[in-house]
Amino acid sequence: MNISRNAILGLVAAAALICGPMAAVLADPPAAVPSDDTALSFAICPIVYPLDQSPSERGFHYTFYGNGFFINDGGYLLTAAHVLSQLRDAQPYIVLRLPMAPPRLLKVTVIAVDPDHDVALLRATPNPFEGKYQVRFLPLAVERPERTQAVLAAALRPSRLKDPHTFDAFVEDRPSGQVLEYEFSKLDKGPAETELLLFSHEILLGDSGAPVVTAESQAVVGLVEGRWLRVNAASIATSMKQSGGGIGAAVLIHYAIRLLEQQSVAWHAVGETSKELPH
Repeated sequence: MNISRNAILGLVAAAALICGPMAAVLADPPAAVPSDDTALSFAICPIVYPLDQSPSERGFHYTFYGNGFFINDGGYLLTAAHVLSQLRDAQPYIVLRLPMAPPRLLKVTVIAVDPDHDVALLRATPNPFEGKYQVRFLPLAVERPERTQAVLAAALRPSRLKDPHTFDAFVEDRPSGQVLEYEFSKLDKGPAETELLLFSHEILLGDSGAPVVTAESQAVVGLVEGRWLRVNAASIATSMKQSGGGIGAAVLIHYAIRLLEQQSVAWHAVGETSKELPH
């Protein structure tokens, strides 16, 4: 195996990219593009499963599985398919923040899954963008970043990882790194390989499904897949030492874009011409 999963996360198979119908691509209005750290933070959310029927003094007790991120104001979000596989067909939820109230649980519907490339499309219901939740969405990159380009993986995890509740504070993981290399790898026992972006970033428990974004535009270039263990090139080995011993692997965003196209779900890309939302 080339990827080690977080302790609570599993692996899925990889296969060749398939074709599909085009989805609408929207130009980002200025207010929609995260321009600071807070906006990027509000675009990501933990994916969880509640364990209580009623809240305690710390809110609802839940199991934490990984991260997801919004890609439009219709409430659609992306995550890694192996994050959902741990729920074993149970109803997934996300934890969202409010400006003047404790965080709340919100149901998400699984719209489509590409297990071959470890990508899943979800939709939050009711749409949090129509409420008072602190939410933003991220644009997707239409071009892959160059080697040595600065990137970061933004992820949230509960501060009490072994006993998380909705009222607990979140810890955000966002150290910066750079693109090291592109590799094709079998994610599990699949018949084909998936292209991965390798970057100098220590992957921590619960990072799976989080967005990897460029430092300049904060456009998503990939989804966190796991920690990369196979190190052949001397340059990557050197970068591993400089990053504290960790190299992250991300599934390239074009696999997610293909899934959005198949489902006719609108997304945003920096610099693209605005088109109508699909009906």
